[in-house]
Amino acid sequence: MALHVVGAGLGRTGTLSLKAALERLLGDPCYHMVEVLRHPEHIPAWRAAANGAMPDWTALLHEYRAAVDWPAASFWPELSEAFPDALVLLSVRDAESWWQSASQTIFPASRRMSGEWREMVDAIFASRFTLALDDRAACIEAFERHNALVRKTVPASRLLEWRPGDGWAPLCAALKVPVPDGPFPHTNSTEEFLARPAS
Repeated sequence: MALHVVGAGLGRTGTLSLKAALERLLGDPCYHMVEVLRHPEHIPAWRAAANGAMPDWTALLHEYRAAVDWPAASFWPELSEAFPDALVLLSVRDAESWWQSASQTIFPASRRMSGEWREMVDAIFASRFTLALDDRAACIEAFERHNALVRKTVPASRLLEWRPGDGWAPLCAALKVPVPDGPFPHTNSTEEFLARPAS
């Protein structure tokens, strides 16, 4: 199965909601960091990618029709090249609200990781984002730099920039599928994230 959507948006830009939405629209699974939890055997491949040894993307992601969120979003250039017909989906939000969300949720969670998980995350952040996760200015700069590179690099005909409030319509138009009945899924708010038991 080839990816139809390469998500370039970083974590805390509505990516878990996008996962649910894309699975409904495409009828197949969408990769997200939660999939790494289900497939820890993928961890070495992502760590190797962060160190410059790219996997066979088709083999690694053969069960999926789309990929969003970290770690895949860090490798959007390689994934968009490996799947040249895929839509590149840049999910974004205001940088300050993104920082407030990320600094309360995924960044502290990443610092509680250990072993292979911590090595994978640190390698990806070091090579593709920043390790200064407690530094607001450094993280916002990395966030904005990432988004600017996507906008500069991906042809407009292939790029969809999407914000969590945009809902179904832009996705459906880009994918040429009907708009589903019912509301767009909204999940994994900061409050929901913080309410989960610590792993």
